[in-house]
Amino acid sequence: MKFDICVPILGFENVKQVTLEKIDDVFMKMQSVDDKYISFTLINPFILREYDFEVPDSTQELLGIDKDSNIIVQNIVLIQTPIEDSVINFIGPMIFNTNNNKAAQVILSETTKYGVAEKISTFLKK
Repeated sequence: MKFDICVPILGFENVKQVTLEKIDDVFMKMQSVDDKYISFTLINPFILREYDFEVPDSTQELLGIDKDSNIIVQNIVLIQTPIEDSVINFIGPMIFNTNNNKAAQVILSETTKYGVAEKISTFLKK
């Protein structure tokens, strides 16, 4: 699926359009349409932890989100070897509205209980 980026991705403000591709039940790939060298691995945060936050009204409006919208929430993950050393950015979730193919990154308040680089091993069952 192709999405228009309505709120820039922090550090990647030139990325205006991305494709979203499912890798498996846990991971997805977000690829810039205009630059083949810019891609992100995303992870479904809900399989790892309880995760909730409010999408700002202004972002909801830009994305056309209402109570009937189908949205996907994913977090950027920096894959490492071994996989347990990978880190997840929980403070900057990506929001995708599949009804109108619009997407945005939401930057959560610094007072949030989530971190910008949390190790995936923290959430894996031993």
